Amino acid sequence: MTTTTTTRTVKLSTNAVNGLLRGAGIVAAFALSALVLVIIGASPADAFRLIVSGSGIVPWSPDKLAYVLTAWAPVLLCSAGVLLTFSAGLWNIGIEGQVVLGAICATGMLRALQGSVPPALALVLAALTGMLGGGLWAILAGVLKLYGNVNEIFGGLGLNFIASSLTVYLVLGPWKRPGIGSTSGTQPFAPSLWLPSLAKGFNVSLPEILLGVLAMIAVYLALRGTFFGLRLKAIGKNMRSAFISGVPTGRYFLLAFAFCGALAGLAGWVLIVGTSARHNLFPLVSSGYGFLAILVALLANLDAIWSIPISFFFAAIAMGSLQLSIQRQLDSSLGGVIQGLLVLAILITQGLQSRLFGRRKV
Repeated sequence: MTTTTTTRTVKLSTNAVNGLLRGAGIVAAFALSALVLVIIGASPADAFRLIVSGSGIVPWSPDKLAYVLTAWAPVLLCSAGVLLTFSAGLWNIGIEGQVVLGAICATGMLRALQGSVPPALALVLAALTGMLGGGLWAILAGVLKLYGNVNEIFGGLGLNFIASSLTVYLVLGPWKRPGIGSTSGTQPFAPSLWLPSLAKGFNVSLPEILLGVLAMIAVYLALRGTFFGLRLKAIGKNMRSAFISGVPTGRYFLLAFAFCGALAGLAGWVLIVGTSARHNLFPLVSSGYGFLAILVALLANLDAIWSIPISFFFAAIAMGSLQLSIQRQLDSSLGGVIQGLLVLAILITQGLQSRLFGRRKV
């Protein structure tokens, strides 16, 4: 009885210290963000107020909230994919290029089918093509790692560059607008190929939000209660031990890349047909959502359930920070600085937690 009581007391004290460390890390991140704002001559209170109001939550603004939700959908899809590769110990930095390839392949399918099949069928086929393109591009990074001994970080960065360059080539070359050679993008799709808004005055499409949430739930269930997920996590914990135990690590590496790339490709499809999209292919179509998903996964500590609110929070910061450039002529990338500092602070606190309690858990 005494031993059980002591164990509970130790767990409660450990949880309390962990909570204090994480809270201190978040406070430190916002303090550093405020310092950056002071250095560039901006008011931290005013900047934070603009970011919050720009998210449409306080004060309530359906128009601004709609932008946050439409940014949330691709972040959710990419975050779900990243969780699979990170769980297997793979740093899939190439997810940004996988989003771009998904957008390219989906655009190609829509251009080929436009006017020849019903719009709903064209959208579905474009989504599947985007997933195929993103999945194959991700598998290429896996093949480079397995058979070319190229670290997935460097391979992914190289593939990101190729994907971005291919977009510019298509926009300025084979898919350029008639009579126009501009990086503004390809010819916009017909309105029938746009995802419909949820309601008048609320420019959000239900399918893109549902796809993101369902993808995250599916990844949660896969990692938590399936043989596939358990093997992925075993590889991520100790690849050599998993291999000796009979797990086909190479096959699972490629599967993790394939599923992640498919979800990233689906995000690329959302970015060209979604309610807030420009409804065409253009350079920088990914808008950094792949990299943002990496921050989400790190901040959530690879937890799929926590990734849902954290990805919404990051989307709110990303959209809210646009007000900094609109109203105060400040660079909207300051939102990215805040996001990065938050992740850095949490990673530091996790390191402190490991040092304080790591040995005690063994």
